Amino acid sequence: MTNKLSDKDKKDWQNFLDSSEKLQSKDFDQVNNKIISERSIDLHGYTLEEANKKIYEFLEDCYFNKVKKINVITGKGMRSRNLEDPHQSKDLSILKYSVPEYIKNNNELMNKIIKIDFESVNSPSKGNFDIFLKTIK
Repeated sequence: MTNKLSDKDKKDWQNFLDSSEKLQSKDFDQVNNKIISERSIDLHGYTLEEANKKIYEFLEDCYFNKVKKINVITGKGMRSRNLEDPHQSKDLSILKYSVPEYIKNNNELMNKIIKIDFESVNSPSKGNFDIFLKTIK
């Protein structure tokens, strides 16, 4: 492969730069004429308190920016140090279970949510789940 641009490529690029034509958003659905919006957040490495704060802020931001679907990556909890501590809950100390519980118990967040995919939360083979957000009224 060559690293040199042809004169035609240079001319095409300059024409593009000089043009006032806008590029179509890759998130725009031409069939339904609406924005398709999806975002992800990875909570690996966060403490429970940090993860709850981060997911709260992220959900709020997504809702106000009209994001429709959020993929929350928590991990499966297989390497969680909480499993070794008999004084902590095996089920709710792991982010996989505690983050959706935090969201479910927060009325302010739940008012913005259509659905949380609890099937994925409860699946031992998955370390992520989806949240589907309502549209701002």
